[in-house]
Amino acid sequence: MSSQAATPELKAWIIEQASANRPADEVLAAMLESGWNEDAAAAILEATLTTHVAALTASGKLPPVVAVPDPLPHGTRATLWAGDREVTVIVSLAEPRVVVFGNLLSGEECDEIIALAGTRLARSETVQTATGATEVNEARTSQGMFFDRGEHPVCKRIELRMAALLNWPVENGEGLQVLRYGPGAEYKPHYDYFDPDQAGTPTILKRGGQRVASLVCYLNTPTLGGATVFPDVKLDVAPLKGNAVFFSYDRPHPLTRSLHGGAPVIEGEKWVATKWLRQGRFD
Repeated sequence: MSSQAATPELKAWIIEQASANRPADEVLAAMLESGWNEDAAAAILEATLTTHVAALTASGKLPPVVAVPDPLPHGTRATLWAGDREVTVIVSLAEPRVVVFGNLLSGEECDEIIALAGTRLARSETVQTATGATEVNEARTSQGMFFDRGEHPVCKRIELRMAALLNWPVENGEGLQVLRYGPGAEYKPHYDYFDPDQAGTPTILKRGGQRVASLVCYLNTPTLGGATVFPDVKLDVAPLKGNAVFFSYDRPHPLTRSLHGGAPVIEGEKWVATKWLRQGRFD
């Protein structure tokens, strides 16, 4: 690999690494260790992977890319107007698409959502894509509940704000899900989209189509732990009351690098409200 030429053998090796789900930064590091110039290695790596993904998509071996919510269609800004309040942009990551917002919810709104949800909590379930049903999963040890969309004035106000912020219709969103994580509770890394290879997915998709983005709002600040983690890019987002983390996934595939989880709460508790965005109207 020290010849600095994009040989067929090099391209095949890069594709082999990608097929084995080896992170791109590790592949790049291996090329640098073999004597590659960093700029040349990065260019060849990007070109090879882009061509490979395009070929797989054209052949039907990968799902096609779809439109997704985009809070920053014209580039990163320090603040955004969300219809009724100004929201700050704390972090903006392009690949995977992750944006951390500050001041999305007021302290009073956070407290009200917790109070409304508190009496309806039950052990959290996950969607079983093999059947389309939900079930208790040991990977998710929180308590949770769902509000219907617009169920309370505070829900409606927050949902309108989210729609304005993310440039996505209110009707394309699921109702808010509220989760409580006590000490030791966690949600192991997972994807939010529905696996297209599972038998139950077509039934799930009849109601709104695929999930294309997630917005996780922090309703309180745990004493210790509870970060939202993105293992593929080694990013941890600390839970801070009123803040939120947004991430999108333009196809139901690990290529989106949207793998994420909720790290264990070490001390205190963590409350979050999650909004999932669908391709189409969710009724």
